[in-house]
Amino acid sequence: MSDKKIMMTGNEAIAEGAIQAGCEFYAGYPITPQNELIAYMAEHMPENNRIFIQAESELAAISMVSGASSTGARAMTSSSSPGISLKQEGISYMAGSELPGVIVNIMRGGPGLGNISPSQSDYFQATRGGGHGDYHCIVLAPSSVEEAYNLMFSAFELSDKYRTPVIVLGDGMLGQMMEPVETKRSKMKTKKYEKPWALTGCKDRSPNLIRSLLLKEGALEELNLRLQAKYKAVKKQEQLWEEAFLEGADVILVAYGGMARIVKSAVRKLRESKIKAGLIRPITLWPFPEKAFTKRITPKTKFLAVEMSYGQMVEDLRLALDCKGKVEFLGRAGGGIPTEEEIIDRVKSLVL
Repeated sequence: MSDKKIMMTGNEAIAEGAIQAGCEFYAGYPITPQNELIAYMAEHMPENNRIFIQAESELAAISMVSGASSTGARAMTSSSSPGISLKQEGISYMAGSELPGVIVNIMRGGPGLGNISPSQSDYFQATRGGGHGDYHCIVLAPSSVEEAYNLMFSAFELSDKYRTPVIVLGDGMLGQMMEPVETKRSKMKTKKYEKPWALTGCKDRSPNLIRSLLLKEGALEELNLRLQAKYKAVKKQEQLWEEAFLEGADVILVAYGGMARIVKSAVRKLRESKIKAGLIRPITLWPFPEKAFTKRITPKTKFLAVEMSYGQMVEDLRLALDCKGKVEFLGRAGGGIPTEEEIIDRVKSLVL
């Protein structure tokens, strides 16, 4: 693929970004609204001498990713909300085995089978681990098709760097929309990390062992302490966010992913009407970008969290503010999307 702007859906851009980032193994199972992603991988992974498998189920797909990762391969799977729920046991196993891997979730409405409309109600599932045990996944949330492409490079690098699963969290709106993508990184190489732990055969070295079942007294606690030290380092070093229109802001809106696009447009119109609104867009949902808020907490500043859920990210916002700032909430779920007009009206009710 040449370095030029081409029209792609979000699903296609994620798939192309993964291939360019060096994904060597993909296993997945079809589910709307991410089917374009798996279809793209089915066509283009073999063209690049990579392995594509349509698994018999979501459980099989995540298990295959775990196995491929244990050999040192860059491995990935993708699904949508209920499919990701089925993968949670395998993701927990990967975290416990300290295996890298990239999991893409193009969220749909829930709970249950829900519908195929956009939603952000998997925030808790992604940022709180989702499966059993004390673990975290790094969570990246793109808000445009081009950013979705670019963040796939970061996803694989972070996953290898910290030997941990990374979730790329989009939604049906981002997955289906089509925008121009500049494939400027198509000839760039992602940073490679040595993997002396990988299962590559032990003819010339002592055997490696990858497992998450630790029965010896104290062994599992030792693993958990090591994981917590890792997560502490991630929280310190890997917080990402975008700021817009924050100069003198009386109200700071907080939104991520596709929702942030609507919020940014609303903030721009509020500024045009002389209302001092600003935007902070978390790009890493875990670790939540607490550093973005430390300089923004004043007795007068109000915060408004806007989500396609009934208040999941708002909890992390309140924690980041340490109860020192007033937080309001606007959200819809089940396929409902807060409109620009609703956001503007809510902000005006807070300041006028």
